[in-house]
Amino acid sequence: MRQRHKPWADDFLKEHDTIVLPNAIEHKGKWASHFGNNRPIHLEIGTGKGQFISGMAKQHPDINFIGIELAKSVIVNAAEKVIEADQKNVVLLNENAEKLTELFGESEIDTIYLNFSDPWPKNRHEKRRLTFQAFLQRYEQCLVPNGEIILKTDNGPFFEYSLVSFSQFGLVLEEVNVDLHKAEDEWNIMTEYEEKFSAKGQPIYRCRAHFNNISKG
Repeated sequence: MRQRHKPWADDFLKEHDTIVLPNAIEHKGKWASHFGNNRPIHLEIGTGKGQFISGMAKQHPDINFIGIELAKSVIVNAAEKVIEADQKNVVLLNENAEKLTELFGESEIDTIYLNFSDPWPKNRHEKRRLTFQAFLQRYEQCLVPNGEIILKTDNGPFFEYSLVSFSQFGLVLEEVNVDLHKAEDEWNIMTEYEEKFSAKGQPIYRCRAHFNNISKG
């Protein structure tokens, strides 16, 4: 969905640079120091308007959350939610996921969330999918040994593609759920898209997978 341009976004981001961090690359390998503790760090790639990451941060105050969102017109909405809730365990990055290994050091992240990622359905766009092998290589480098990926989507073909991609890369599938909302799950925090799709009766798919690398190097 095309987002409406917000001409005030640049000024907003400059004003709230403790929430949406500029020069995020300077924190590579030092994110624990930034948060001021050694709590687990969870990363959402494509944080959208921030309902998920804000909800997770409230539900899990013992975890630090980082959200990456490329669109300035969207990340300002996420920042507003974080500011309103006065959440100290969340920061946002206006960055491209392709730069992941420039932003995070080896084994710096505990869990990665991929929520309603663009499925890029055309074959020629396969390399843009966030579950393509090149992205999985980046995730493996940034995640702790046995680090976890949690994927949610409403797109069946993308879900199937992701399951195959995970398996071929050697990830271990812990959960494969083809209708998430049929089961009561207090842990699940819905995104804005998820609320919209589920209200229409669209099944929501979720899988949890971890890298089978007890040690690295």
